[in-house]
Formats: sequence, C-alpha cells, structure tokens
Amino acid sequence: MPRRRSLFRRLLGWFFKGIAAFVVVSILMVVLFRFVPPPVTLTMLGDALSGHGITKAWMPISRIDPNMARAAIAGEDSRFCSHHGFDIAAIEKAYQRNERGGRIRGGSTISQQTAKNVFLIQGGGYPRKALEAYFTVLIETIWGKRRIMEVYLNVAETGIGTYGVNAGSIRYFGHDASHLSPSEAGRIAAVLPLPKKRAVIAPQGFTRRHGNVLTKRVSVVRNDGLDGCLR
Repeated sequence: MPRRRSLFRRLLGWFFKGIAAFVVVSILMVVLFRFVPPPVTLTMLGDALSGHGITKAWMPISRIDPNMARAAIAGEDSRFCSHHGFDIAAIEKAYQRNERGGRIRGGSTISQQTAKNVFLIQGGGYPRKALEAYFTVLIETIWGKRRIMEVYLNVAETGIGTYGVNAGSIRYFGHDASHLSPSEAGRIAAVLPLPKKRAVIAPQGFTRRHGNVLTKRVSVVRNDGLDGCLR
C-alpha cells in the first residue's frame, strides 16, 4: 500500500507539473506571437505533408485594405468588436438552426477561429474545443482585437495550400491585399469557412450568392462602426 500511494503521488505530481509547464509555454507562445508573425501552423504542415505546399505572404493590418476586415466581420463575426472572444447569442442561434436540420453552421467567433488556426489542429472534438476556449481567452487578453484580426487575416486558409488574404489576393486577382474592392473582399470572405471546397474565381451557387451578400454588407459594417476596434 505505501508503494502504491507513493507511485500515485508521483504520478499526480508529474500531472500537475505537466499542466503547469503547458500553461507557462502556452502563455509564452501567445506573448511571442503578439509581436512576431506565427511562422507556421499545424494546418499548414498538414498541407505540406499532403503535397499541396504552403503559399503565404504576411501583410500587416495597417496595409491590408479595410474592406477585407469588414468583409470578414460581415461573414464570420458581426459582433467581433463588442464581444470578449465568445458570442453566446450566435452560438445559441447556430444550435437552434442545426436542431432544425439543413446546412450545419457553427457559432465560432473570429477570435476562436484564430486561436484554433494558430495553436491547434482542425477537428478533435471536445478536448480541442476546450483548448480553443483557453487560447481564445489568452489572445483576447494579451493580443487585443487589432492583433487578432491581423493574425486571422494572415493565417486563415484562402484556398488549397494558400494562407492569408494577401496570398489569396495575389493568387486570385493578381495584386496584393493593400487594394481590395468590396467585391474582391466579399469573394475571399465567402470561401473562408470552406476554403478547400469553395472557389473565389467564377464561384457558383451558394458561394456566389454569399459573396454578393458580403459585398453589400461591407459598407454596412463601415457605416455602423462594427469595425471600430480596428480603426
């Protein structure tokens, strides 16, 4: 019995030391990426291993056309500037829609998507969701809204093997993201939820209609000040 208790205590000690080490390392990573662009993500590595390669071109948010952030807010997270990482109302609405059947929709905010894109893998169920919530709180606290949007616009997948709106703009429109029309920004934003299945060039069906809607909403986001935290 004493040996079993001693082993249990050692295992418990290792467990808590592992938790403490994870917390320290994760905080240090978030602090580092507050100032340094994330060099690579697990999703990027997955693309590289599958033979797609990685195409990215970091651009600071000060140079990215404001239309792009407005289109992302319109399509992904209309309350981005007012919530603290989690949009409870959007989660409840997504749950109700999904209960009725049809197209499955999530309620993840841009902050949550950024936390997932930078620090975690896609999928993974509830354990990954718990870690996503943890990193969301960290980046909301340490980065702030402007940095979150900057990182999001640079690491979000915009096509197979293409990451960030600047690389996407160069790929699809032949110019960088410093000058994007509302239409171009809306088309890029329309593919963000499913970049491997939706096309920016000659979009069809839902993607085309959704892109047109986001194009119109760009001015709404600007006029209603929904991007105020980025100005």
